[in-house]
Amino acid sequence: MLEQRNNNTGIFAGQRGAASQSGSITLDAETARIFISKVFSWMAVGLAITAFVAWAFASSEQLIGLLISESGMNVMGYVVMFAPFALVLLMSFRFEKMSSGTITLLFGGFSILMGMSLSFILLVFTASSVFQTFAVTAGMFGTMAIIGYTTKTDLSKFGAYLYMALIGLILASVINWFMQSSTMEYIISFAGVLIFTGLTAYDTQKLKRIGSNSEAYGQERTNKLVIMGALTLYLDFINLFLFLLRFLGDRR
Repeated sequence: MLEQRNNNTGIFAGQRGAASQSGSITLDAETARIFISKVFSWMAVGLAITAFVAWAFASSEQLIGLLISESGMNVMGYVVMFAPFALVLLMSFRFEKMSSGTITLLFGGFSILMGMSLSFILLVFTASSVFQTFAVTAGMFGTMAIIGYTTKTDLSKFGAYLYMALIGLILASVINWFMQSSTMEYIISFAGVLIFTGLTAYDTQKLKRIGSNSEAYGQERTNKLVIMGALTLYLDFINLFLFLLRFLGDRR
């Protein structure tokens, strides 16, 4: 999940550069509001699809049996685990070549695969703790998104530090996968909450700036940027949720 989030950044770098050029392009608050509303709407659709699919698989022995067997996770389970990462890479590297319709379909497929993958959470943690953690995540995410959208402070100067911290978090997670240190896992989880809390505000402000100048990109490119923006915030939300679940989740 961390790697997916880290691979979905290059597209917006070019858009920020275009938006900052001097000339006739000016910030438009109404255009930004419309753009951001579309981004959050698609993000909500993605989360709803993921939540429904996760519940459906966790509630059905036949469906969950497609992913696991008596000996553990089967081939299909591993495919479902790594396929979302492949889709993020595909959407990122083929952004210029693909149509907005194709990117939208891939986002839907990504949301379904994530639901299948996250269905294991409902098997490991109690439903009440999952819902509680989801509510806490929604509150934190919403608060930081509002801060990112409304603040006059330029958060771009913090972006480089956040992405450096994210890379460090990925490396630490890989190392701890071999070490299996509970203390290091606690530190990683705490750092993950802080990093993705900050990234939520940063990404929201970044998308607001892109949206302010979206009319200059044309409708087709704007539609693609909306979906990629929704994917970015989706990953911020899911990663924040997963790290918080390590603190708030009660195992069955």
